[in-house]
Amino acid sequence: MPDAIPASDTMVAAPASQATQGGTQHVDVAVVGAGFAGLYLLHRLRKAGFSVVAMDEADDVGGTWYWNRYPGARCDIQTVDYSYSFDPELEHAWTWTEKYATQPEILRYLGFVADRYDLRRDIRFGTKVVAATWDDATARWLLTTSNGANVSCRHYIMATGCLSAPKPPEIDGVKDFKGEVYFTSRWPHHGVDLRGKRVAVIGTGSSGIQAIPRIAEQASHLTVFQRTPNFALPAHNGAVPADRVAQLEQDRAAFREQARWSMAGVPLPPATEFSFQLSDSERRERFEKLWAAGDLVGMLTQLWADQGTDPEANALLAELFRQKIRSIVSDPETAEALCPNDHPFGSKRPCLDTNYYATFNRPNVTLVNLRKEPITAITPSGLKTDHRSIEVDVIVFATGFDAMTGAVKAVHPITGRGGKSLTDVWAHGPETYLGLTVAGFPNLFLITGPGSPSVLSNMAVSIEQHVDWVVDRLIALREAGFTTAEATETAQAGWARHMADCATLTLHRLANTWYTGANVPGKPQGVMPYTGGVGPYRSICNEIVSRGMLGFRLSGPNLAEQCNDGEIVRLQPDVRLALGMLAQMNLPPIESLGAQGARDFIGEFNKSRPAGRPVGEVKDGTLAGPDGPLAYRLYRPATPGPHGIVVYFHGGGWVLGDELSDDPFCRDMCRRTGMIFVSVGYRHAPEHRFPAAAEDGFAATRWIAEHAAELGGKPGPVLVAGWSAGANIAAVTCQLARDRGGPEIAGQLLVCPVTDCSFDRPSYNDNATGYFLTRSLMFWFWDIYCSPADRTDPRASPLRGKLAGLPPAYVVTCEFDPLRDEGIAYAEAMQAAGVPVEQLKARGHFHSSFAMVDVVLTGVSGRAQMATALCRFAGLDNQGQRSDQATFNAAAE
Repeated sequence: MPDAIPASDTMVAAPASQATQGGTQHVDVAVVGAGFAGLYLLHRLRKAGFSVVAMDEADDVGGTWYWNRYPGARCDIQTVDYSYSFDPELEHAWTWTEKYATQPEILRYLGFVADRYDLRRDIRFGTKVVAATWDDATARWLLTTSNGANVSCRHYIMATGCLSAPKPPEIDGVKDFKGEVYFTSRWPHHGVDLRGKRVAVIGTGSSGIQAIPRIAEQASHLTVFQRTPNFALPAHNGAVPADRVAQLEQDRAAFREQARWSMAGVPLPPATEFSFQLSDSERRERFEKLWAAGDLVGMLTQLWADQGTDPEANALLAELFRQKIRSIVSDPETAEALCPNDHPFGSKRPCLDTNYYATFNRPNVTLVNLRKEPITAITPSGLKTDHRSIEVDVIVFATGFDAMTGAVKAVHPITGRGGKSLTDVWAHGPETYLGLTVAGFPNLFLITGPGSPSVLSNMAVSIEQHVDWVVDRLIALREAGFTTAEATETAQAGWARHMADCATLTLHRLANTWYTGANVPGKPQGVMPYTGGVGPYRSICNEIVSRGMLGFRLSGPNLAEQCNDGEIVRLQPDVRLALGMLAQMNLPPIESLGAQGARDFIGEFNKSRPAGRPVGEVKDGTLAGPDGPLAYRLYRPATPGPHGIVVYFHGGGWVLGDELSDDPFCRDMCRRTGMIFVSVGYRHAPEHRFPAAAEDGFAATRWIAEHAAELGGKPGPVLVAGWSAGANIAAVTCQLARDRGGPEIAGQLLVCPVTDCSFDRPSYNDNATGYFLTRSLMFWFWDIYCSPADRTDPRASPLRGKLAGLPPAYVVTCEFDPLRDEGIAYAEAMQAAGVPVEQLKARGHFHSSFAMVDVVLTGVSGRAQMATALCRFAGLDNQGQRSDQATFNAAAE
């Protein structure tokens, strides 16, 4: 029997009447689904005083866990984390028996919750919604049901789950098979006796990997048909880990809050050290610890900081997995067939297993590699490949689901405003705002829909966040007198861009997976879940509310329509995080510290930055400047020389920094171009005011060109590059070299350059504050470096100089940078003067984006384009444009 319902939950606001008129049930809210999301929705909506009905095709609660009853079915998030957190008394009332709960225990848990809060009385079981139509005249949804009265509702909420629509088999002849056919996604509730039978399992995703060891224990012979090998980690299941229980019990509220603001919905700190900072033995030690712990989320997030973003770093992890597989599976050919080589670890859902790989050592188990031996047909007695026929008594399809969108589109048709069909709107892929709403479909809400963290998170945490956000918004609408809420097209398009930006940070795009829809023939492909993390997603949802429901159109009877249109995220996701962290540090304005104080501050700040990646050689030296020696740092590629040479000038407003300041950027560009980078430490103001820095830049370039062979470079033209004030020096150097008879410069890379002393361009106002480099800081830099009388000198403001006859240029500007417009103006002026110019206008980036290597990872594409331009200027192959896919393939070989 369930525990007594606590007093706090018996005092629930009485629901409004659920009148049935003309055979139609009228409610405030209709919910489809009675799993984790549907049950919590019922509870919250009731407490808020809404009349509500839920409908589910099943005969009882459970959602996905009602249907998924195949042998070995378990959760892959630890049960300490995979449970409701909305009621502390509920948490005390239920005790999990295992680290990773089985399907029967999870189903019992959901039944316990339904009983505890008396939720079944508002659920219509055995009922499917077969059509949903929006009525503009009444501002309500009309739901046609398969059983009982139709439903009229103000708000329609899809709590159908991400993995609940089975994917049909794609092999000819299924209907001809005379034996038994089962699907892991719809396993018979009475169970299946496979003892003594010849069984085929098709598919080695999560359900297959969980079911195969259990089926092998019963079957006389098991044949596993595998198209794509998967990464699997032993669960080492048992009692709930004592350390996790202790962490929870020590401060339950803090534990749950940390989960809500984490990246995956589990309160584990991400790794901070990069793969290249660790030795082989250190990487292996971390891997072995997590392998022994059976911690999937830990393996995905806690090994090294770049495991999910960098193909080379991921390949190190993937090879450790392959070594484990080879050590477990006795037959070398079978072991190699089970080794994943075609996708990065984590780009497909990794699996937790119990004796999966060891199962292939059993004499009654055979693996068929469909990459070498594809199935051609299913026959009355078994399966036929292009090599042989295999007779079986039972076929088990472990082929998964039409994920993310399948369950929503299964309610067909869903017809929104103006007769618009959701199926048509999603013909080229799902379009949502936040994964919660769809433009053109008022008052329709999706719980953990495509465009939300959903399957890339602890679903229990994401479900509670979605339900709370939706119900809180319905309460606010009711209190304000609004009856309709609808996402705008602008907001939805902006969210799609943000989704794509987030996906570029990950390796999901390098895999064919159900995350992208690749498992369903003909389904449009794209990364469907939000990859930006649970905590960042929550902050975005909160910001939408604080900004007056940004991106929503609200309306109601006798009320003026409210529409606060716009895009909630315009910054790149990692730029947003970086700026957020800087804001939380509450740093003093740099210009308030004085020159030396600012240098000390930046020096300490740089100590916390990740180290740069290894190159062939790093060498420090000095060169002859116009008024004494200048320090430099040389970065040499690992490839045989001689190499082309790039002379690089660091940023810092002519006041801050040195030849080491932009070390990560120089290392990255050295690796991408295969050229030597020489970072020059020029003189700084106020000790050395204008034109010291400009003259140092020219002198250093001339010296390096003259000593190219000694430095390991190719004699002949050099290239120049710089960032910020360093780009100013690079631009000036090109003008001086032209006017003073050399050295010969083959090309210039100008990243966020200072080109003019004017402050009246729009970008100075648009981006005056909030993006680290501010308008007031630029005022300070100019005042220290150069007197007003000298600022129009082309050596200070190269835009004021003669631009004809300059070397070809690649100019990079960032959207959220005070210097944006003067960089664009310089590029356009050079082009008008006949100089070959290309521009990269980096959307969503700020002034420091490209210098913050391994912090702002969305800068990778831009740096690849810069490297390509430098290679082109030098007459080299297009080395900088090597794709992540090519890098991954090379690393996996």
